Amino acid sequence: MENDKYTFDNNSSKQKAMNNDQPIIVGLDIGTTKIAAIAGRKNEFGKLEILGFGLSSSNGVQHGMVLNIDQTIKAIETALKNCYASNPGLEINEVYVGIAGHHIKSLQTRGDIVRRATDDEIKQFEIDQLIQDQYKTYIPAGDQIIDVIPQEFTVDNVQNVVDPIGYAGVKVGANFHIITGDRNAIRNITRSVDKAGLKVKDLVLQPLASSAAVMSEQDIEAGIAILDIGGGTTDLAVFYEGILKHTAVIPFGGENITNDIKMGLGVLRTQAEQMKIQFGSALADAAQNNAFIKIPGLRGLPSRDISVKNLAGIIQARMSEILAFVTFHLKQVGLDNKMLNGGIVLTGGGSQLRHLIQLTEYATGLNARIGYPNEHLAANHFPELEKPMYATCIGLILKGYNVYENSNNYLHDQSIKQKDHTQITVDTESETEPVAIVNVKNRKTMKGFMDSIKDGLIELFKEEGDKHL
Repeated sequence: MENDKYTFDNNSSKQKAMNNDQPIIVGLDIGTTKIAAIAGRKNEFGKLEILGFGLSSSNGVQHGMVLNIDQTIKAIETALKNCYASNPGLEINEVYVGIAGHHIKSLQTRGDIVRRATDDEIKQFEIDQLIQDQYKTYIPAGDQIIDVIPQEFTVDNVQNVVDPIGYAGVKVGANFHIITGDRNAIRNITRSVDKAGLKVKDLVLQPLASSAAVMSEQDIEAGIAILDIGGGTTDLAVFYEGILKHTAVIPFGGENITNDIKMGLGVLRTQAEQMKIQFGSALADAAQNNAFIKIPGLRGLPSRDISVKNLAGIIQARMSEILAFVTFHLKQVGLDNKMLNGGIVLTGGGSQLRHLIQLTEYATGLNARIGYPNEHLAANHFPELEKPMYATCIGLILKGYNVYENSNNYLHDQSIKQKDHTQITVDTESETEPVAIVNVKNRKTMKGFMDSIKDGLIELFKEEGDKHL
């Protein structure tokens, strides 16, 4: 996959780097059909300036899972090489990596703790303990808890508390959204990146990264479903009343549509892909009855005429199956009866199919639109980067900046506390491992959503034999 046309002004980038204290953060999207590496930095207006952009065809990845590490390493190296070619002044050492695949699962749990000092205000360490307790939840052997995301809190009889810190009561509890994944699948991703000469700064669930790139604060408040249609999988993230209610990975994507066309029409895979992109439609009724595509014959055989309407019928059948999964998941969380005022946002490469918005609205009964990551980009970016297929990569950069800004805020707060001689108390009676502090404030804002995604996922998957990771 060539991207020689994407070049950046090296001298300008170096000058900007000298005049800007913001770090350059790189997102690496390892997909089934493509691998994208994008380097960006926030400007003084809070927008992302893209300083490097590299693509490569993805080999060794199927349905979002790394099956051939060597081929994946070469594909990552090619994407990195193209990123350097777009801006030779770049220096890339660590990346934020997206993770998906049909091995990703989610479940809902409930946790409560009875407080000792019931008259005192609830402290952060109690919330940390409540979250830490959820890591003891039983999951199938071979799986690993990736993330524990708190949803609604309760304090005694008070329901739907966004931030329980400062309340007083006997019992504090919460509903949790727990995301799990296969340990070996996750380790294959980290090893591939590591052997390509990069360090995995953190792993981020792809549907959450895509959501951050295409959502606004109004979307989170209104209630919205993000549907990221990739090459190997379709990722779903559902938000309602400012809370991440559900995530799911549907094991079908654009590659399945291509294979359906290949088998159904008896054509080569490259021909099927080309027909899907140039002439495909998600609605058979919208295709012309008398329109045909001429396919050259193989090895001297006569050419064939393929009906555009038949092509659309094959695409509609597979997309209807994917949307049936979406409807099923929305019913699971009770949000299928037009309760999502923000509707469904379609993103990812597969969202560019003609008439997909109409099919989605018909199948789900919800309003639909295409989600573009352009509102977070500075004005001088390439128009190519506005395509939905780059939403995950842009979201990974936003996640990186969220971690960076939270770290700076924490150090700033600690510095103020030291100057004020404020004493920090620690719960010395707890025998559990220390946990990362999770910010439960401002959950209904984009920053609150990004804060709720746990940092440091990569640490969970290191074992004694993985010291080099």
